[in-house]
Amino acid sequence: MSVFHRLAKLLFEASLLKRIERTGYSYLGTGRENVASHSFGVIFCSYLLSKKFPGRVDESKVLKMALLHDFIEARTGDFNAVNKLYNHADEIKALKEAFVDLFFAEEVFKLYEEYRSNMSLEAKIVHDADVLDLIVQLKEQKDLNNPFAERWIKYAKRRLHLEEAKKLAEAITETEWCSWWLERLVKERDDGDTL
Repeated sequence: MSVFHRLAKLLFEASLLKRIERTGYSYLGTGRENVASHSFGVIFCSYLLSKKFPGRVDESKVLKMALLHDFIEARTGDFNAVNKLYNHADEIKALKEAFVDLFFAEEVFKLYEEYRSNMSLEAKIVHDADVLDLIVQLKEQKDLNNPFAERWIKYAKRRLHLEEAKKLAEAITETEWCSWWLERLVKERDDGDTL
């Protein structure tokens, strides 16, 4: 098999993440998201957080780590907090089998190991970005009247490590989910424009 055929298989594996649903929402009662959508949110949050550490963080490493942080879920599925009480996934086996014999496999293994150790600033950024993306989704559900979302937000905030992430979480919870577009429409209408 050529390396391009092997890469093609990896692309199909990554594409599966668009169809694997994040399972925690069934316990929340509202909302829905797939793993690929969540991964995008984590990548974007990681990018924003890394900007708070100019000259102190390897942004390339942060973005790669964020991109790969849930890749194994194509093989293991998404285990929410309740599932993890009863199930255990062999993440290392899944990762090794996904990237076996690829010329960049060692880089992937090192990034994943660093992420899991949560010792470096880069890993802490990605871990906090993972939580922040959840808080963004929970805030939206809270604003749409899910009575349990506030409790989940409080729990999620306790999982944050970096002060910058904690400040961003506070800003997220103080901001209406639709304000980025609704305020603009209201302003234009108040200025005499019609909707």
